[in-house]
Amino acid sequence: MILVTGGAGFIGGNFVLDWLGGSDEGVVNVDKLTYAGNLQTLASLKDNPNHVFVQADIGDTTVIPELLAKYQPRAVVNFAAESHVDRSIHGPSDFIETNIVGTFNLLESVRAYWNNLPELQKSAFRFLHVSTDEVYGTLEANDPPFAETNRYEPNSPYSASKAASDHLVRAWHHTYGLPVVTTNCSNNYGPYHFPEKLIPLVILNARAGKPLPIYGDGQQIRDWLFVKDHCSAIRRVLEAGKLGETYNVGGWNEKANLDVVNTICALLDELSPRADGKSYTEQITFVTDRPGHDRRYAIDARKLERELGWKPAETFETGIRKTVQWYLDNNDWTNNVTSGAYREWTDKQYGHDHSGAQS
Repeated sequence: MILVTGGAGFIGGNFVLDWLGGSDEGVVNVDKLTYAGNLQTLASLKDNPNHVFVQADIGDTTVIPELLAKYQPRAVVNFAAESHVDRSIHGPSDFIETNIVGTFNLLESVRAYWNNLPELQKSAFRFLHVSTDEVYGTLEANDPPFAETNRYEPNSPYSASKAASDHLVRAWHHTYGLPVVTTNCSNNYGPYHFPEKLIPLVILNARAGKPLPIYGDGQQIRDWLFVKDHCSAIRRVLEAGKLGETYNVGGWNEKANLDVVNTICALLDELSPRADGKSYTEQITFVTDRPGHDRRYAIDARKLERELGWKPAETFETGIRKTVQWYLDNNDWTNNVTSGAYREWTDKQYGHDHSGAQS
């Protein structure tokens, strides 16, 4: 049995689905079900006896210890986080509370559980902390990609809160001996992605005939990682990662935001053409850049390949086609998540009928 936090969110939900699709080992799935947590993502697991869902906060110092004691997991995989830069600019307090205080409380709950395990189980236990490349700051055009040795230079309330959580995880290993491993990933995309982020939102806005707002000049570069590849990397790190180590997970797919949007438009032109026969690129609109917008992220994932033999299975071209097709095939899921709370947020961030987002 493993315990997964944030397992109804985008990456966590995909991880739980993939884990149970390829393993008989059970999952205790803990999620607070805030705006980006969606039980519909887990609908296929409704009658699966190996999936136990519990709505709870990772910072709950009563419920989490009870779950650990009851289910005796051999590992905890921590996806739970507030995770959108724009939201962190408007309301940083939630990010401090969940990503820093919540991680601290979770570490303390896990440490108490781990300390009381029999020696064999204690030595086999793992705490895997899932983090982001945004903790490293931003890159200039000719800088090498982020390696695990890069210093932390977070530039947003979101990345600062994740950096703090990474430091806590590291400290709990070095101070208390808690057996931890950390992964820092590049921008994920794929099925079940909440449509405040660039790729799903462009797909949905395009099909709805809405503008496709692009921050600034659209030349912000991100390293795109298909979420299923990320999940396979986490499984590999959980299986064989060295205690106390950090592993960068990237897709080797640096793309400017404008190029990503143009690619999506071309795929939609092919797979779901506009009724008037025009290209979806006509809906592209440039809007004022967001404060402190990092110019470039890129991940050097060679350590993960060299030490653990992992590399991504998807190119950006194969992954983005699968993603666009998934959204075209899953209207019910997208219709349900684009509810009142979602619309209120996008109206606040981008103005009425200009809902758009960047990663």
